[in-house]
This record gives sequence, structure tokens and C-alpha cells, in this order.
Amino acid sequence: MKTININGTLLDFSTPRVMGIVNVTPDSFFSGSRTQGANDIVERCNQIINEGGVMIDVGAQSSSPVARFLEVKEEAERLIPALKLIRKEFPDVIISVDTFYADVAKQAVEEYGANIINDISGGQIDGRMFSVVAQLNVPYIL
Repeated sequence: MKTININGTLLDFSTPRVMGIVNVTPDSFFSGSRTQGANDIVERCNQIINEGGVMIDVGAQSSSPVARFLEVKEEAERLIPALKLIRKEFPDVIISVDTFYADVAKQAVEEYGANIINDISGGQIDGRMFSVVAQLNVPYIL
């Protein structure tokens, strides 16, 4: 059996699970995942869940080659309101946070109940990421 621990519950991956994407950035690669307000975020999350998604990956930073990296504060300012809203409207959904900043990951998990950290940099942008994820004891997508 292939599982990951989500807050003490083993999530079985012996059959595929769907993770939908919610981007709170205006310049993400996939325009269908972009959300710009509370209604868009709720609508997108409902779509993910209605189409069989069990996890929602929330990102506030574009990985497009022409996009500039946001600073920690700016990324948090985009991400935190979305996390608050998703956790309020969908309290049982598994939330993955797409960030490469340890401080954003820490805040997302400790204050807003994020369950997974998804770091597209593989720990290469913020050298503290591995130690923070270990401290948080959450699954880490590398």
C-alpha cells in the first residue's frame, strides 16, 4: 500500500488521487486555474471537488519563465486570503500549498491548516525549507 500521512490519517495512493490547482496569480501558465477573487476561488474549488478532486493545490507565484519571483511578503499577501477562504468553505479538503519559501509554508500550515507543501524548487530557493518542513511534519512534494 502506498500512503501519505495527512494529519494522522493515511491517504491511500494505491489508486490515483486527483489534485486540482487554484492559482491566485494573474500570470500562471494555465489560464483555467487562475482565480482573482473570492467567488472565483470558491467556484474553482467546487469544480475540483465535483470533478473528483480530493486535494487542492493553492499557489500565488507564477513559474512562467518570464514571470518575476515575488518576495515572501507579496506571495503571502496573495496566498493567505485564499487559504482562509478555502479552509472556511471546504473544511475537510486536503490543501497543498505551492511555495518555495519556508516562511510561507510555515504560516500556511500553522495558521491556515495546509496539509502538504509543494515546492517546485526542490529546496533550492530557500535553504531553510527542508528544516521547516521537517519541523512541520507534513508531506513535501519535491
